[in-house]
Amino acid sequence: MKRDVRILLVGEAQVGKTSLIMALVGEEFPEEVPPRAEEITIPADVTPEKVPTHIVDYSESEQTEDELQEEITKANVVCVVYDVTVEATIEKIRTKWIPLVNGGVEKASRIPIILVGNKSDLQSGSSMEIILPIMNQFSEIETCVECSAKNLKNISELFYYAQKAVLHPTAPLYDPEEKQLRPTCARALTRIFNISDQDNNQILSDDELNYFQKSCFGNPLAPQALEDVKTVVWKNTTDGVQDNGLTLNGFLFLNTLFIQRGRHETTWTILRRFGYADELELTDDYLYPLFRVPQGCSTELNHFGYQFLQRMFEKHDKDGDGALSPVELQSFFNVFPYVPWGPELYNTCSLCLDPPGWYPIWMSITAWSTWVTWATPSSLSTTLRHRPSQAQKESPGELSFYAINTVQVSGQEKYLILYEIDVDTEFMKASDAACDVACLMYNVNDPKSFNYCACIYKQHYMDGQIPCIFVASKSDLPEVTQQHGLSPAEFCYKHRLPPPFYFTCNSPGLPSTTIYTKLATAAAFPHLNDTELGAASFWLRVALGASITAVVGFALYKALAKSK
Repeated sequence: MKRDVRILLVGEAQVGKTSLIMALVGEEFPEEVPPRAEEITIPADVTPEKVPTHIVDYSESEQTEDELQEEITKANVVCVVYDVTVEATIEKIRTKWIPLVNGGVEKASRIPIILVGNKSDLQSGSSMEIILPIMNQFSEIETCVECSAKNLKNISELFYYAQKAVLHPTAPLYDPEEKQLRPTCARALTRIFNISDQDNNQILSDDELNYFQKSCFGNPLAPQALEDVKTVVWKNTTDGVQDNGLTLNGFLFLNTLFIQRGRHETTWTILRRFGYADELELTDDYLYPLFRVPQGCSTELNHFGYQFLQRMFEKHDKDGDGALSPVELQSFFNVFPYVPWGPELYNTCSLCLDPPGWYPIWMSITAWSTWVTWATPSSLSTTLRHRPSQAQKESPGELSFYAINTVQVSGQEKYLILYEIDVDTEFMKASDAACDVACLMYNVNDPKSFNYCACIYKQHYMDGQIPCIFVASKSDLPEVTQQHGLSPAEFCYKHRLPPPFYFTCNSPGLPSTTIYTKLATAAAFPHLNDTELGAASFWLRVALGASITAVVGFALYKALAKSK
């Protein structure tokens, strides 16, 4: 919604533009009227919409046509004022003023116009019979207000409608020529309907309607009001009400009715509650809400988050088979601006994706999406994935830099996230190396490998608080002397680090998973050394609770041989 509103008044000489402005500000008819009023700013706290409003006068005798065009360009809404007693001023609306304001401009970009019939105190009848054909001809005309600067009739209403035309515009919502919602508006409202349909049965029940009503407007509907709404829909549509609930067509009809009756603010309140801007695009604030994580802290989903994810899975698992089929997955993502997971998902997920393993992997994926941090799918993370699913076999080329699986730490289930850091990666700032635990891998069979890990440790972790674990990979091969001045064991002892952990993928059966437990425990207790970690088991259970699953991020560095 716009931060302020700029209203421009135009019209023939002597129709009362300046008098209207001065009557609004002074709350009385001015005895002396200047040729043109100075720009007026009405503070936000005295306007109905709580938005600062600027009112600009135009005088043909005081300003040039270029100055008029400049003011039109700056205006959010233009009030074309005419004299209800002089028909020639009405005809100029069609032949002069609307072409000046919106001539040659595409429909979507036209400035909204309010027609203002002044001096209604001098005429007993109404000018609406003459005005209606003009309103039907120009879709940018929002409404027409007959008023009187002399007796202050409808003065406040005039400027309220002008403000409303800017803050709750009709053009993005409704096509007056086709008499229906515009496609972008219908798509947005369909998304809102699907979000509000909590049981995914394509009908909004009374409870769902009241939850929606309270979310958007602060209060639920009274039972009789709820029945009245459904009665109106039932009388005007063939399929708007089913099983005593509101269907999508009924929901769209209601919003069309609001707009046709001039209640655009109702539909706009709904749209803005669900993240839409004036262009009916989801705002960045809605898509990417500000989330501050204090230095030295990490994030995780709490039990409310996991309960929500469980409800979403169950909501879209229509056949109750514990798996989301492609159609069900598409149903889940139809309220998203795009599908966030691509083919690489199957190589990120470490559990078998074939039923009945879908629900655990669903929770793993959402944990990964919540907390993406440094890790590596090298041999270590490949082992973490255990075995490929059918989906992985079908798309072997879709590689991911991430891997995730659950790891048991002192009887609790943790999510372990790995992300690959290439040997050529350069850390431009301290945050580039940030993680919960850093695992630096070197090849026991390559004499140059450990030196790289040692350099990374000294540059980014030696003076910090992030725990580090060295992993001696390919331990099934003969170990050679490393070219670094100290052996890996001596280096770790000197810097008070746990001794290198030996790891290999080339062994009978599945490789040992001990390293993953070590990493998770080090991340959970970064200030405890290796000998103190055993005593942490009791306090881990006390501090975190057996039912809470934490999200742990990791940074692993591949120490690969570099040709010189």
